[in-house]
Amino acid sequence: MNFEFYLLHYNYWVSVILFMIGLYAMIAKENLIKKFMGLNIVETSIFLFYISMADKADAIAPVLYEYDQINVDQHANPLPSIIILTAIVIALAITATALALIIRIYEEYGTLNASEIEELW
Repeated sequence: MNFEFYLLHYNYWVSVILFMIGLYAMIAKENLIKKFMGLNIVETSIFLFYISMADKADAIAPVLYEYDQINVDQHANPLPSIIILTAIVIALAITATALALIIRIYEEYGTLNASEIEELW
């Protein structure tokens, strides 16, 4: 494999780097907001990776009519986009719930530091 192979697949490398940054933030940071931001970065990297795998060069939208000749190789697969849209909605629900919990934790303990909360609990 040469360097061109890596340049042609840069989107995979970007998603892996984003995943590692998010994983680092979730593991190494003590602040709950920073941990949560790391979780959002991981989610976004997974979305990017999944959409990158579904990419098809020179594909057309899968809008078919009765009189069209169906050639599957020319059409983009709509399923990955639908799955990612569903995952984004789920991520939004997780975000809203986690932020509400973080606000409640701050009101209860007066801090967002995970080790201090563990000591107080």
